[in-house]
Amino acid sequence: MAAHGRPALRDLFDESPTPHIAHPPRTHHRDFYVATDGSFRESGGGLGAVIETRDGTRVARVATADAPPDNNVAEYRALHLGLDVLAARAPRDTSVGVLIDHDALASNVNSSILATQHPDGKSPQPVSVPTATRYHWRGIQARLNGFDEVRAARIDSDQNPAHPLANAPEQYRHVNREPDRCVLPETPDPAAAEFPPPSRADRNGGGGRASD
Repeated sequence: MAAHGRPALRDLFDESPTPHIAHPPRTHHRDFYVATDGSFRESGGGLGAVIETRDGTRVARVATADAPPDNNVAEYRALHLGLDVLAARAPRDTSVGVLIDHDALASNVNSSILATQHPDGKSPQPVSVPTATRYHWRGIQARLNGFDEVRAARIDSDQNPAHPLANAPEQYRHVNREPDRCVLPETPDPAAAEFPPPSRADRNGGGGRASD
């Protein structure tokens, strides 16, 4: 059900590295997936977001024009927007897979999640947030803490279904008129968990971008 002939968000998430966090088979069953992207141009940029359930049902798409001061701000604003939209449509006890084509942001999201699991609230990996994004980062952190489980995957820009929405918001503004949906994912088949996909280490010869 993915838009524009692209793979479903769950498939992209399953095949992509999750910086600083191991990707065990159980993480292949998130309740919701959100892909976001931000674009920056001197003539004006945009923000895009696509949200799907684990069975590929589309929950929402957003394409809005924006005027960020740089690309970092655009990416952080886009994730903030996507998480806001998801939070309005998903229960708090949900698990979320985030898909981003910005290395540092994906790293910061996972490092922030690791910090919440540490007794001292410290992440084993440093979090470095550009000064101009600090207010959006606070909003992102608040949204991350509002879900049961979150993990971010780093995807390539040409695989990101939010990329065209962010880069041509006027062309895709019709997606903002799609009716609001509050769709709960189907309950996964317990038997499916008995046959997990091969580990990324096996697929990438042990040299994948994800780390333990």
